[in-house]
Amino acid sequence: MRQLTAMLVFLSAAGGTAQPAPGGLWREAPEYRLLVAPAGPRAAAFRTFVSPLDLEAVLARLDQTPGLLSPPGAWQPRPASAADAFGQAGRYDRWKLARLFGARRPQVARGPRAANGQVTEAWTLISPHPDPALERLEPGTLLIVLSLTHP
Repeated sequence: MRQLTAMLVFLSAAGGTAQPAPGGLWREAPEYRLLVAPAGPRAAAFRTFVSPLDLEAVLARLDQTPGLLSPPGAWQPRPASAADAFGQAGRYDRWKLARLFGARRPQVARGPRAANGQVTEAWTLISPHPDPALERLEPGTLLIVLSLTHP
């Protein structure tokens, strides 16, 4: 939990643009941003991270993290279709992703993060997640952070 809190402090201090400390719970993974972010300038509002931990372990560590809000339904893992988990804005190959997951549904948890009393980020956690080439499923968790304050 200390490592995740450190990541949040780094992100908060730099307006969501700092990288987490090496060896922490998360590793910044910009290769996923190419998959999940829309083309054009709006892509800069997205950041992506991966963790080797499964969704249940990640959520257990998020529970006491300052800045994360818990409105009804937030941070509750739910099965979702691959298309629902990754959304429609990204540039990923939808057919390739669907074939990769097949009948398997990833677990997805979503929730907001706030700073100075206002919601600043929307987080999506997906586990398992595909590798960046959409060729195999990885056992850890993918974190997609959408900055709601990015110009």
